[in-house]
Amino acid sequence: MKVICLQGSARKNGHTAKMIEWVEAELKEMGHEAETVYLNDKELKGCMACMKCKEKPEEIGCVIKDDIPEILEQMVQADAVVFASPLYFWGVSAQLKAVIDRTYSLYVDYHMPTHESLIKGQRHGILITGGGPLENNAEETFIGLARMQKPHMTKHTATLFMGGCKNPDNLGEEAKQKAVEFAKDLVK
Repeated sequence: MKVICLQGSARKNGHTAKMIEWVEAELKEMGHEAETVYLNDKELKGCMACMKCKEKPEEIGCVIKDDIPEILEQMVQADAVVFASPLYFWGVSAQLKAVIDRTYSLYVDYHMPTHESLIKGQRHGILITGGGPLENNAEETFIGLARMQKPHMTKHTATLFMGGCKNPDNLGEEAKQKAVEFAKDLVK
């Protein structure tokens, strides 16, 4: 499988990056192709709700000139996508949120019999890191992100929350094992 990891943290060497590093290594060990897209290095603009993307449902029709159309094309070409971010105020980072909002251009006619998606059948994984616990902190983020599967027509196959993140150098064997299990869940 071809897997794209959308790394939404601003920190190249933070908790999210370390977890994705382990996920990517496990995917490659299993024989899959894996690539991380570090979103903080990209030019990312928010969706303008102009609806131009709906005019040609057979292609990515986003008209905004930044790096997101290229990222969306990478998503379309992938068999699985990992949405990874630190938890910022009970949600994902602005970098990842910009990409998620622009995935609106990947499907048409949601809630209608003619509903179609350029990523139909794709596997999605959600990996979130945070300083606190899951409860009363990150639960809503996972609920919202898991709901993307309906308009995207995808399969949510892997979920991981790594809480208690204070120093990325202190992520130990238990965190690594969770990343390995996440990678296995993503592609099984």
